[in-house]
Amino acid sequence: MKIASTLLLIILLTCLLGGLSNLPQDAGEDVPQGKLNSLSFAPFREGQGPMDAIFPTPEHIDSDLRLMGEKTHSIRTYASAEGTMPVIPALARKYGLTMIQGAWLGGVKKGNKLEVDELIRSANANPDVVKRVIVGNEVLLRGDLEPEELIKYIREVKQAVKQPVSYADVWSMYMKYPELIKEVDFITIHILPYWEDEPIAVDDAPAHIERIYKHVQQEADSIAPHKPILIGESGWPSAGKQRGWAVPGVVNEAKFIRGLIKVANANGFDYNIVEAINQSWKSELEGVVGANWGLFSVDRKEVFPLTGKVYENPGWYKGMLLACAIFLVLAAVCRKPLLAMQALQMTGFLVCLQILAVLWVNQAEFLWYTSYSNWQRLSATITIGLNAVFGVLLMQRAIELLTGQDASLKRGVWLHTLYILFTGFAVFKTACLAINGRYISFPIAATYIPVVGAFALMLVRYVIGRQWIAIGFNNLIGHHNPKAYQDKWMAYALITTGIALIVGETAAFMASRDLILAYPDVVNRFGIALTFTVTNVQLITWLGCLLVLALPLLLAEQKSALSSSLGAP
Repeated sequence: MKIASTLLLIILLTCLLGGLSNLPQDAGEDVPQGKLNSLSFAPFREGQGPMDAIFPTPEHIDSDLRLMGEKTHSIRTYASAEGTMPVIPALARKYGLTMIQGAWLGGVKKGNKLEVDELIRSANANPDVVKRVIVGNEVLLRGDLEPEELIKYIREVKQAVKQPVSYADVWSMYMKYPELIKEVDFITIHILPYWEDEPIAVDDAPAHIERIYKHVQQEADSIAPHKPILIGESGWPSAGKQRGWAVPGVVNEAKFIRGLIKVANANGFDYNIVEAINQSWKSELEGVVGANWGLFSVDRKEVFPLTGKVYENPGWYKGMLLACAIFLVLAAVCRKPLLAMQALQMTGFLVCLQILAVLWVNQAEFLWYTSYSNWQRLSATITIGLNAVFGVLLMQRAIELLTGQDASLKRGVWLHTLYILFTGFAVFKTACLAINGRYISFPIAATYIPVVGAFALMLVRYVIGRQWIAIGFNNLIGHHNPKAYQDKWMAYALITTGIALIVGETAAFMASRDLILAYPDVVNRFGIALTFTVTNVQLITWLGCLLVLALPLLLAEQKSALSSSLGAP
């Protein structure tokens, strides 16, 4: 009866906390009529992508454009000749959509000719649908073409079509190459506060967009007065790595888009939002964050609504129910040792068990959702499985400690092996983040169980041993490693890469071109860059994870200070 009442109370508290942490949130004013002016559209589905030249069928595109007809008045496309892209104008007409059609330019002249020729053909064949055309997208930013080469393509298209012609790039490229302003019929700029060299918090993003737009407008008016400007891309990611104060999230994406539209309507700005559908193929180039800018998920489910309040995780209760079910199964398996524990010990053990169950389910959901290919799913499955095994081993070790049982040497070996495996993974990922982490997410979710589980076990071990040496690695897991100095080296590696991460993240900001222009004084720029780094909640959380993993390894001994029965209190 004591166990049953404790279980019920823990489950009720868990559900209460889960509900309170997933309340619907105000994301700003509703989008008028719940419909956007224009939306970037790429019809690729999972397993498809331009990099592998695997394209959707016309039927898939038709289905997607039916969906677009409900959300937007116009779409922007980026390629004209590749795969099944030429069918888009006719299908867009079917659903009352107009187009800003683009030609994808790169470093290959043959491919560029095909794109330009098809753009010209399509624009002339579909004047009722194709209202504007864009020749090239961020080709100068990527360094694929020189400005002179790009201008030749722009002039070629202008001579062949009646629609207004433009080139699209990040706003700073138009400032760097002002000669483009004279060549285009309208200026297309990308303003992406998340990706700015000086990342912008979501609440400050609308004001930033207004400021940048007016800055570009002022510069353009000095060269070609009254030339129209289109915000060709502006959006916010719903998942991925935090950059400075720019935090991805579902609510933040909704808040950004609604804030952008409010500013655009108030100032008469022309805009296109990136993007319609999450593009899983971008994960190979830009990681989790690159694949999560859409209004719809890759399986065409709405990420968030354009009107009303927004849930960060509307299906949270499903995961919570599964976690509670796992918790009850584990509690049933542990019933006998639970009866042998004191009331306070039993309650603490069950609370930790429920926390680990919730974290494991959350981990599984997140890693699976952010896996976009077979090898990514395999990696996620292995990670989830190893976390589950490690969690069970930790649970068994905690029972040993709380009930005064002798340590299982076999279990200790497994705990040691898996712990070193997880710390090795942490060292590797942190090193990658430190060297070039622009598109790499902090692997917090992948280490939920070893970090939180090890911390809980350290608390148990310290309460029993009443000395810091008690949480040394050998004593913690119940396994005597005669080469404990090797474990200490792993701890040093965790700490070293953690420091390198701070240095690397700060250096990346320091070296960014726009930040250099904004803060030419090195000392001032260093202060800004360091502030972005040390106030990054995801980064600080990951550093905390590294410290938790390192602590027992730092206290590892070559000889156990306790009795041969390492589980004895």
